[in-house]
Amino acid sequence: MENEKQKPLLESIASFGCSETEDVFYFAKSRRFKAVEKVAHRKLEMINAATDVADLKSPPGNHLEALKGDRKGQYSIRINRQWRICFIWKNGKAHNVKIEDYH
Repeated sequence: MENEKQKPLLESIASFGCSETEDVFYFAKSRRFKAVEKVAHRKLEMINAATDVADLKSPPGNHLEALKGDRKGQYSIRINRQWRICFIWKNGKAHNVKIEDYH
């Protein structure tokens, strides 16, 4: 039991956009995100700890971006060149948090 990772508590994440993203947050194995799950988990923790969307501007590698067009109202941060975490920031919380292949 001592080696088990403690499940993180939800603070600023209000909802997940898919069960696979939620699995990564709670340390469950994900076939789809296996190659990026460590970095993705770290980025999800950053979102969960944020008190304002501007908190995610640091580190610069996040590349926090307000999305445009049909995705207006959403934000994204980068996991790597291919994968992003997209979410809606509303009332101090991240909603519909989802790991996506942005290309």
